[in-house]
Amino acid sequence: MTPARRTGYRRVMQTDSSPWSGVPPADSLSAPDDLAACVDALIESQPAATLAVVRALVDAAAPARAAAAVRLAEAVAADACLDVEVDRIASTARCAQEIFEKWTAERVDRLLGDLARTFARAAADLAEATVRETGLGNAHDKTVKNRFASLGIYKSIAGGVAHGVLSIDAERKVSEIASPAGVVFAVAPLTSPVATAMFKTLIALKGQNALILSVHRQAFGVGQLTGAIVRDVLAAHGAPAGLVQVLARRGSRAAARKLMRHPKVSLVLATGGADLVKAAYSSGTPAIGVGPANAPAWICADADLDRAARAIVSSKTFDNGLVCGAEHNLVVDERVSDPFAHALERHGAAILTAEEADRFAQRAVDRALGTLRRDLVGRSAAVIADAAGIERASPPRLLIVRASAADLDGVYAREKLAPFLSLFTVSGEDEGLRLSRSLLDGGGAGHTAVIHTTNAARVERFARAMPAARILVNAPAAQGCCGMATGLEPSMTLGCGTYGGNSTCDNVTYRHLVNIKRVAYDVG
Repeated sequence: MTPARRTGYRRVMQTDSSPWSGVPPADSLSAPDDLAACVDALIESQPAATLAVVRALVDAAAPARAAAAVRLAEAVAADACLDVEVDRIASTARCAQEIFEKWTAERVDRLLGDLARTFARAAADLAEATVRETGLGNAHDKTVKNRFASLGIYKSIAGGVAHGVLSIDAERKVSEIASPAGVVFAVAPLTSPVATAMFKTLIALKGQNALILSVHRQAFGVGQLTGAIVRDVLAAHGAPAGLVQVLARRGSRAAARKLMRHPKVSLVLATGGADLVKAAYSSGTPAIGVGPANAPAWICADADLDRAARAIVSSKTFDNGLVCGAEHNLVVDERVSDPFAHALERHGAAILTAEEADRFAQRAVDRALGTLRRDLVGRSAAVIADAAGIERASPPRLLIVRASAADLDGVYAREKLAPFLSLFTVSGEDEGLRLSRSLLDGGGAGHTAVIHTTNAARVERFARAMPAARILVNAPAAQGCCGMATGLEPSMTLGCGTYGGNSTCDNVTYRHLVNIKRVAYDVG
């Protein structure tokens, strides 16, 4: 290694605040001297992390060992480059947030209104692009979802106080003042990448935070398109550069985990699988996570059966069953089992015969994993029926498999992200409550539970007994849990409370992304 090269790296390391800024990108290491320069910079800035690499390079006499040492050095270099990128993203977001925090509430709401209207105009195109890229769901329902996540969310937050004085209690001499959380790192899942990105952008900016967004790698293209729309609107309103950033790495899992732990990130907003939520909560950064859903829908003997059937079919078929808060299991009082089955069929459901159920289990279920086949997730009921060899005079909207207590440990009692439901029959109120509780405890505790009844006392008993944050009454669960068809707070991130290992039971909104200070005077 030449003295000039070593001196050059030392000069960079001394003048840049990032400990990795002297490391060249891994894909630029085209010669041994380049690799040596990279390792030299690593030794100088992070000696403990590269000691093993240096020893391997020095000791590698055999070609295989030498090649392994080089690969190890390149891996360390790539990780170092990622650290540089992550630090740049977080630092840019922090600077942008500090500027944005000074905006007036009126100016923020004008920006949000423009964002919501722009998203809504692009809702159909983004929905079609999402289905093309991911193969999940259907464009019509994703368009509805995108419009709800833009105009619907904006309507619910516009005019709300997110910064400054929230309240003054003259008698207690206590006032409340809101200030931004800071930099929010958020994730948009594969099942709903665009709508979740829209929603999180609106609530983060309403709280005058900066947002760093990671979109699932299988929705990378539509995630970048969504980010471009956001950047254009922000630029038109004079917002600081980097206020909203969408990670531009297709395989951004490593970057996401580093950002969760970055000291300039103030809060993690995690919507996704169990591993993601666990990573968020274990990152050391304050986090708001969600949990899986497995909602039981208890159909009581006094239910309006036609209304219940219509609600369930419209809910579980919405976006091909990808809304996790939709119904997953029907718990039906045996006194109304037959008329309710007829009502479901009138609304387009196909209740499988015993023979059809056997074929479904053989052809549509991944028996090794105990789940629906991965390639059938988010597909229409007609596609799933065809794969399982199930025929009807007209294409079914929803497939229903009859189940029993013996199925409580299998696929029929778990979350099903497709237009496919299990139907359990119960005898009486006590058994209905016990089975509904067992289904939630088996996977989905804290999320949502549904009851169809006309008896207010039974609703209260069900609500008290269920370990669920949302108790829906005579409502379609997919549209009800998020506030689309109920009076719940409109949201695309639904907390499951301590039942589901989360920090809140709420439908998350901008109020969860601000700090609230209390100013209290001596009352003596």
